[in-house]
Amino acid sequence: MSAKKKSPIKLQNKLTGGEALIKCLENHGVEYIFGFPGGVVIPIYDAIVNTKKIKSILVRHEQGATHMADGYARATGKPGVVLVTSGPGATNTVTGITNAMMDSIPMVVFTGQVTTPMLGKDAFQEADMFGCTLPFVKHSYLVKDANDIPRVVKEAFHICNTGRPGPVLVDLPKDTTSGICTANLDPNMDLPGYTVQTTINKTDVKNMAKMFKGSKKPLLLVGHGVVIAKADQEVKELAEKLQSPVVNTLLGKGGFPETHPLSLGMLGMHGTAYANKALVNCDLILSIGCRWDDRINGNNDEFCIGAKKLHIDIDPAEIGKVVKVDAAVVGDAKMVVKELIKHVKPLDTNAWKQECDFYKKEFPLHYSTDKGLPAQYIIDQIYKISKGKALVSTDVGQNQMWSSQFYKIDKRDTWYSSGGLGTMGVGLPAAIGMQFGRPNELVVAIVGDGGFQMTAQELTTAFIHKLPVKVFILDNKYLGMVRQWQELFFDNRLSGVDLTGNPDFVKLAEAYGVKGIRISSVKGAPEKIKAAFAHNGPVVVHCEVVKCGNVFPMIPAGKSAYHMIVEPPKTKIK
Repeated sequence: MSAKKKSPIKLQNKLTGGEALIKCLENHGVEYIFGFPGGVVIPIYDAIVNTKKIKSILVRHEQGATHMADGYARATGKPGVVLVTSGPGATNTVTGITNAMMDSIPMVVFTGQVTTPMLGKDAFQEADMFGCTLPFVKHSYLVKDANDIPRVVKEAFHICNTGRPGPVLVDLPKDTTSGICTANLDPNMDLPGYTVQTTINKTDVKNMAKMFKGSKKPLLLVGHGVVIAKADQEVKELAEKLQSPVVNTLLGKGGFPETHPLSLGMLGMHGTAYANKALVNCDLILSIGCRWDDRINGNNDEFCIGAKKLHIDIDPAEIGKVVKVDAAVVGDAKMVVKELIKHVKPLDTNAWKQECDFYKKEFPLHYSTDKGLPAQYIIDQIYKISKGKALVSTDVGQNQMWSSQFYKIDKRDTWYSSGGLGTMGVGLPAAIGMQFGRPNELVVAIVGDGGFQMTAQELTTAFIHKLPVKVFILDNKYLGMVRQWQELFFDNRLSGVDLTGNPDFVKLAEAYGVKGIRISSVKGAPEKIKAAFAHNGPVVVHCEVVKCGNVFPMIPAGKSAYHMIVEPPKTKIK
């Protein structure tokens, strides 16, 4: 009979740094820690054994942990938490941290570190995480005293989830987490250089309201800031009062219901043709929580020529960074729009709305099933069968753009996509994080065959925790978006994009204990999708789609919406 395991001896009324950390996380309402252990974080993992409030989620790769925390944060609005070991464990999180930074996602990443006496001496598995992540975090800490842990944790959660959200990194040497902490677990914060704007300049709001006077063709541009600020209802009220058409960015999906009569859907490089037509022809554009990035503004000199440009953003650094604006208000989108509604008057936009409706009829999204199984058909069926009520996670590439076109989002916090960084491999782990955050809702991951294989091992995480995530792999045997660019702009000289040799994804899923379904034709596809949704566990649906399908409309890189390609060109694009 084996001896009963005993916990390490504890000093009376004192905690180790690891124990203090876990208790602080409990106080912040943390439900899950996504991570992967190693030697220097054993004191923390040992403390996790005693908590009844936090569940440790063992991933299969540290990058997967960050994407799960990211998906959890987007689905719940609460910071995602990551815990990994030092060296390669820590550096494996950099992609996920950068992804969160680019998309303004609240996340706290705890990385293990070598003992403080060994810092800077190239000790085993030492990596300067404080230094190497400096451009990719909102803030970072290297904690050398166990008594600093409660204060640092409190500050980290405050910083990551206030103002413009973002990731915070906390680097923890092993002697800090194994040392004794006697500090108050609810200390005062010490952030003299960090302030959060809680008021708005009402004069600026009134000046912005005056800009609308006389506008016949207004356009509201909804960005991710609307979703973050939970300002969707205020934006809807503003649009309906002005009777202004609305376009949204990739991450702005859910900030305004895409089934609303005033919605024109996503604009930009692969946005709807009617959204881009409205962009070209508007006489005033108000960006709310959008940074005018290059995927919607490829050429600043030709962006909304002659139109008044207005900007609402919580980050003052974004005002004037890309587009010179005629009026701006710095502040939380919900607060600003709520105040703006008081000062604007309804506009005469009947002719403008009729023009936009004409664009919808003239340039609808479409696809053909004549030559095989189109990826668009799969997404369209997912949308119809789920009745538009699923939480959707995409990977990056053609699957992402088709999903943004054909899966309309009406509610905020139900859409995940990697926007700023464009990270392949996010789709599956992000969906897992979303499912942890909202366990009773349908979560669908729409991924490509390339991106899926970067994090496919996380199927184990879904299987172990019995998460009913539905993963649709759009398998065209190519890195489809790169192939599309090579076809259109490089005389179809295909290089480095052929994914011949992909595994049988159904068998791969079954090897992980996950149900696999194959769809290879339009016939019977809806029934198989329904069967996937009905299954009470994780499912991988291997969709063998048309190999050389392209995403249209398309605006070539570096061009403006004036140069939009609506249909496949018959000659080489210059």
